[in-house]
Amino acid sequence: MRLVKTGPDPITGALAADRLGAPSVVYFVLSAAAPLTVVAGVVTTAYAVTGITGLPIAFLVVGVVLAVFAVGYVAMARHMANAGAFYTYISRGLGRPAGIAAAWVALIAYNALQVGLYGAFGTAATPLIERWLGVTPPWWIISLVAWALVAALGMMRVDVNGRLLAVLLTAEVAVILLFDLADLVNPATSGFSAETLSPSALFVPGVGALLVIATLGFVGFESSVVFSEESREPRRTVPLATYSAVAIIAVVYALSSWAMTVATGPANIVATARRDQADTIFQLAGAHLGGAVVDVARVLFVTSLFAAMISFHNTTARYFFALGRERVLPSVFGRTRARSGAPKAGSIAQSVFGLAVILAYALLGLDPLVQLFFYGGSFGGFGVLLLVFVTSIAIIVFFAREPSGETFSRRVAAPVPAALALAVMVWLAVENFGALLGVPEGDPLAWILPTVYGVAAVIGVMWALVLRAGQPAVYSLVGLGAKAAIRDGA
Repeated sequence: MRLVKTGPDPITGALAADRLGAPSVVYFVLSAAAPLTVVAGVVTTAYAVTGITGLPIAFLVVGVVLAVFAVGYVAMARHMANAGAFYTYISRGLGRPAGIAAAWVALIAYNALQVGLYGAFGTAATPLIERWLGVTPPWWIISLVAWALVAALGMMRVDVNGRLLAVLLTAEVAVILLFDLADLVNPATSGFSAETLSPSALFVPGVGALLVIATLGFVGFESSVVFSEESREPRRTVPLATYSAVAIIAVVYALSSWAMTVATGPANIVATARRDQADTIFQLAGAHLGGAVVDVARVLFVTSLFAAMISFHNTTARYFFALGRERVLPSVFGRTRARSGAPKAGSIAQSVFGLAVILAYALLGLDPLVQLFFYGGSFGGFGVLLLVFVTSIAIIVFFAREPSGETFSRRVAAPVPAALALAVMVWLAVENFGALLGVPEGDPLAWILPTVYGVAAVIGVMWALVLRAGQPAVYSLVGLGAKAAIRDGA
């Protein structure tokens, strides 16, 4: 067994280093968070499905919790760089079986988030094509075009993806802030109200659903660590990207979801969202900014979805890569493309799964917006919440065993409160999962989807035990990241 050099050599099992600066990583993180997608799609759908108006304060609460969690998270990142992120942290903190269980959960969650976006993309792009070309193609035809583009970009250099995301993200954040300003200066006839920013808005039945939806808005903040191996100066880049992303996401989403309630009045936001659905923000903006601005925003909504698909595709491919490099998955997943340094097999696997889901939903005639985008996003967001919670425990255990020169605040004072708050959020999410999906009480979907993660975790633990018994050399490398890169046949 030999350790080998890093670089884009497809044999080494190492990603191309020094490709991304802090701004590029932030763009990847925020593109995964998909600001315009969340504001137009997730926020309005959340108001319509849950009937709860406390989403603005929920975004702020979740932002604070994740900022506190990030203290220990980025401290641990200083001692390991691995594209597996949660998988690596949990392996190093709670042991290899727990880490492999987390890896299975992560693969399911990120794939659900990525493919769910195809449903929203097809739905959002159809009216534009109808207006421009006078034809109305099925949503899945449009989604397949996006799928092909994402699959191609996934095989390219990561910095190429980063530059494209920078352009798309800057434009969509600008239009969001413009819409927010229009909403705030044109309040409803009931008057300017900050009711939905009050902490009391959280103390209602179904609050767990709000917290999961708010957490869904932050999904992607953790990917600063996923790209650490490809970052320049990761010890500086990872903390800067993580804290910046959490702060920007919290402020933008809280502001936007609150501005909507100002424009409609808190008492009317649910009815408005149920009537106009993802068109809510565009209807509100159209009354004050004119049709031309709204048309541009509709295009940016579609490009926001596309940017999120690129970001989640890259994140998911790197999870496949991290597991293949350490032989938890077949070693072919641990290889990179020679010219671009991209994780080839992981990218292909994610693309194949996306294609299968699009075709299945098309053949079964399922609703692409609710049953693919919202269900997939909610399911994936819950999985990420579970991973963040378990990682918070792993951070505490890791630093208890190896202080590594970190301060008390990074080892204990921040991680412990974060873990307690995340435990409450997970419990509330499980209790309110039916409300999150908007299904009737007792609907089997409310317990089937969370159970999937439990089953995946059990399978992961069982696979870890098989590796420990049958391939101890492979088992010993779990969680080591680039240090575990070995040649085929070693």
